[in-house]
Amino acid sequence: MGEVVALVDCNNFYVSCERVFDPSLWGVPVVVLSNNDGNVIARSNEAKQLGIEMGTPWFKCAPLVARHGIRVFSSNYALYGDMSRRVMETLAGCVPAMEVYSIDEAFLYLTGMEHFGLEEYGRFIRTRVGGWTGMPVSVGIGPSKTLAKLANRIAKKNPECGGVFNITGHPRVDDILDGIAVENIWGVGSRYARMLHEHGVHSALDLSRAPDAWVRKKMTVMGLRTAWELRGHPCMEMEEAPPPKKAIVSSRSFGRPVEGLDELMEAAAAYTTRAAEKLRRQNSLVCGLTVFLTTNRFKPEPQYSNAATFSLPEPTGYTPHLIRLAHAGLRRIYRTGYRYKKVGIMLFDIVEQGEGQLDLFGGGVDPRRQALMETVDRLNGRFGKSTVSFAAEGRGSSWHMRREHLSPRYTTSWLELPLVR
Repeated sequence: MGEVVALVDCNNFYVSCERVFDPSLWGVPVVVLSNNDGNVIARSNEAKQLGIEMGTPWFKCAPLVARHGIRVFSSNYALYGDMSRRVMETLAGCVPAMEVYSIDEAFLYLTGMEHFGLEEYGRFIRTRVGGWTGMPVSVGIGPSKTLAKLANRIAKKNPECGGVFNITGHPRVDDILDGIAVENIWGVGSRYARMLHEHGVHSALDLSRAPDAWVRKKMTVMGLRTAWELRGHPCMEMEEAPPPKKAIVSSRSFGRPVEGLDELMEAAAAYTTRAAEKLRRQNSLVCGLTVFLTTNRFKPEPQYSNAATFSLPEPTGYTPHLIRLAHAGLRRIYRTGYRYKKVGIMLFDIVEQGEGQLDLFGGGVDPRRQALMETVDRLNGRFGKSTVSFAAEGRGSSWHMRREHLSPRYTTSWLELPLVR
């Protein structure tokens, strides 16, 4: 047997995170809302059965709440991030190698595990994750990443699978692929799907049998790789460590329109701090920073947006220096008389620690500043986000996101630990 890959995907991830700590949510419709409680971004199966669509503005769904007893939650990113970490650590202990694909998905390398029985081992993984973290998962197993993705879809959509499906060597693999529309194949976007349908390629089986030259001409090399993977020939390598980001953006819409420069400066400082934390977490430094702000283009009021960009003489990961640059840029582009919806920071021209051109007249990376940032990151990592923060970020500002349905941060705040009676 050749390569074997499993895709483990948490079911209704945000909803399941809420249910782990509140058993009263099981069996009732639950939805989770986006930033500022705007749109529906996660639904329980019960909410899906009520016809609530992904991305629906919440005000359109609000009348259903009382009628059907829907439980509503604001996005609790601190909780979701920590639950993701727990799931991934549990999965890492089950296999020799894995690739974290997203906050709720991971590819597991199962080659060499065949003697356990692939489907049986998939059930073992599902049971362990459920027992150790409380999170329900689906497991799809196949000879390539693309087939593992399709197998996971089958495991999730068909209750008779019990959450696990193995497509490797399946006697009816052609029938299975023939029943999957091209738009449901990993890596085939809506534009490619329309093109494929126009040329009579309607199913995963059709794409797997299409001539290589035609697929490459119509869908580039990536499309050809997808076709090969559908044939069971793996050509997408396992990435055990995600590559460092080339750019980092930190920005969110305000909970209310902001007009004053002082509040914009606080928000810019807070977003710069978050971006710098992510930068240091991947052991990188930055050589360029952009600060931007914009009004709400959907409101019938005066509109304005602008950005300011800085190129640094030498790479840095020192948050106070980056905040000073963000504030300087904001002063340059700020205009009175507008109601701003968003301010944001983008770090670009990112290099690894020890790389990058130094300033001839500069002193290089200051070890004292580096030690300070390491200490701040360590304290915040141990005791919770913003345990140590910068005064420029402000305290208790009303520009923060509107989250009227926020659940406790059960696992990352001492003050919000769940109580057992």
